[in-house]
Amino acid sequence: MERNEKGGMKLIVGHYGSGKTEFALNYALEKASEGKRVLLADLDIVNPFYRSRNKSEFLEERGVTVVGSSLENGVWADIPALSPRIFALFDETFGERLADVGGDPAGARVLGRLHEKLDGHQYEMWMVVNANRPETGTADQVIRLLKEIEAVSRLKVSGLVSNTHMGDETTWEDVLAGNRLCREVSGSTGLPVRYTCISETLAGQKPEGLEGRVFVMRRLLRDIWSQGGENHV
Repeated sequence: MERNEKGGMKLIVGHYGSGKTEFALNYALEKASEGKRVLLADLDIVNPFYRSRNKSEFLEERGVTVVGSSLENGVWADIPALSPRIFALFDETFGERLADVGGDPAGARVLGRLHEKLDGHQYEMWMVVNANRPETGTADQVIRLLKEIEAVSRLKVSGLVSNTHMGDETTWEDVLAGNRLCREVSGSTGLPVRYTCISETLAGQKPEGLEGRVFVMRRLLRDIWSQGGENHV
């Protein structure tokens, strides 16, 4: 079942390896393809390997404005620095404003710095869940992590994104298992399942009973490190 989204900004959080950055990239590109003015703020100051700003040139070419590190060579620098440009998140001339937040409570801590600024602004905070990660394999684990992220960010999660995968080996069984987990979390917390993500290879069919909008994702970060740090797709 699909549910209406609020306007304003979207804050994307989750566990390391959940695929939150891939989701943020794909979501931003979809909205840009619809003709919307899109901002993607990379707020990950924890993990230097898979960041939205590593695809900044690719995204900019497709109409997505990317902000992140304050350093001139900040795309690849492993230094926890954020640009004042991240406050463009509050620029309502952008039709879509997304924040790709670092993994776990450690990464979500950066949102605490924006807490007062966010007061009075409409936002949604979506937690991306991968049931194949050992730390988020049960509903109790997901809820525990969710509460920890809320505590350090001082913000409330408002929706779930089911993104259970095994890379290129992902099957419909993985997708269905992840969706069941998110439905269980939803039943315990009242949070809606906004999206269920699938790979392009699974896009030809849709099993019955999936909660949330089925969202086809293209893997964009796969070859960054295996091919010398270039922005290959």
